[in-house]
Amino acid sequence: MRAGAFLYPWDVDGDPAAPARLAALGLDRITLAAAYHSTRALTPRHPRHRIVTAAHAAVLYPPDPGRWRGRALAPYPAGDWAPGDAFGAAADALAGAGLEVRSWVVLAHNSRLGAEHPDTSVVNAYGDRYPWAPCIGQEAVRAFLVGLAAEAAVRPGTTGTELESCGWYGLAHLHAHDKTAGIPLDPGAQYLMSLCFCPSCQEGYGKQGADPDELAAAVRGALEPVWRGDSAAPAWTGPLADAALAWRLTAARTLQEAAVTAVRAAAPPGFRVLLHADPVPTRCGANAGTDPAHVLAVADGVVTPAPQVAAFAPHARVETVVAANLTVVRGMGGSPHTLAADARRAADEGATELSLYHAGLASEADLAAVGEALASLR
Repeated sequence: MRAGAFLYPWDVDGDPAAPARLAALGLDRITLAAAYHSTRALTPRHPRHRIVTAAHAAVLYPPDPGRWRGRALAPYPAGDWAPGDAFGAAADALAGAGLEVRSWVVLAHNSRLGAEHPDTSVVNAYGDRYPWAPCIGQEAVRAFLVGLAAEAAVRPGTTGTELESCGWYGLAHLHAHDKTAGIPLDPGAQYLMSLCFCPSCQEGYGKQGADPDELAAAVRGALEPVWRGDSAAPAWTGPLADAALAWRLTAARTLQEAAVTAVRAAAPPGFRVLLHADPVPTRCGANAGTDPAHVLAVADGVVTPAPQVAAFAPHARVETVVAANLTVVRGMGGSPHTLAADARRAADEGATELSLYHAGLASEADLAAVGEALASLR
C-alpha cells in the first residue's frame, strides 16, 4: 500500500537534507501545504530554525493577480514564514528525491478573512460570530473558495490535490488561547453550536420551510441543559432539525461539486482530486462532513481518519483512493510504533493508501518508527 506524509514548505526550504531523509523513510508521496491557516509549528530538524509562526491564513506561492483583480475576497500572500514561491521550491526539491507531490489546500478556515470581512463568518444561534469559519452558504464566500481551490491545487509539479475543510466549519477550532473547554460538548452540542444564522443561511432555512427565528430559538432551548451541566444536548429531531440539515447538506454538496469541477478544469489529465472527509454529514471541521456515496461520486477519493475508512470503502470504484489518515507524532497523540498494525487493519477495511500526519512535526524517534513500519509493510 502506497504511503504519503503531510509536510509544510518550511520543513524543506533551507534544509537540503530534508528530501532525501523523507525518501529514505519509504514514503512514496508528500502532501505539501499550498494554502494553509495560521499556525505555530515546530521544525525539529531544520538547520536554521525550530519554530515557524504563520501569522495568518495564506497561500504559500505567489497568487495570480489577474485571477483576483477587482474581487473583494482574495487569498493573502504569506509573510516571511513562506516567502516567494515557497511551495514551488519545496515541491521541486521533493520531486528531485523521487517523491510524488500533492498539494494540500485548506479552504473554509481563515481567521484573517473573518477579521477583515466579518460578514463572511458563521454566526451561531446566539449571534456570536466565528471569524475562523467562513460561511459556505454565502455566494461570495463560495466563489472565493472555489477560485482558491482551482489556483492553489494545480501547482507546477503536482499530480493531485487534497482539499481540506471543503465544507462547513464550526465551533471546534483551537482559537488563540482557547478557553472553551469548561463545559464538554458532545457531537450533538457541537453541531448545534455550529449551525449558522447569517442572512444567507436564514434565507436557506426559509427555503426549506423553516422560520429562522423559530429555529434559532429551538437551538438555544436545546442547549440549555448543556450550559446547566445537567446533561448532553437532547436528541435534535423534528421538522426544524430536518430543514436545517437539508440546507446545510445542499450547501456542502454543491460547494464540493463546484470545487472539484474547478480544479479539474484547471488541471492536466490524470490529476487526482481528493477531499478530506468525515462520513457523518453533520460534522464540521478539517474533515468536512459528507455523504460517502455522494463525495466518492464527485471526487477521485477521500482522506479520512483510519477508523472511518470502513464507511467509505463500500462506495469506492476501482480507481478510487481511500486514504487512511494516521497520526504518527507521539506528542500529538499519535502511535508510530503501532503504525504497521494500524495500516494492516485499515487495509483490511478498504484503505488503498496511508496518509501520515506529520513528517515535519515528528521527532527523530517517531520517524525511525515510521521507517521501520513502512519497511515491514513492503
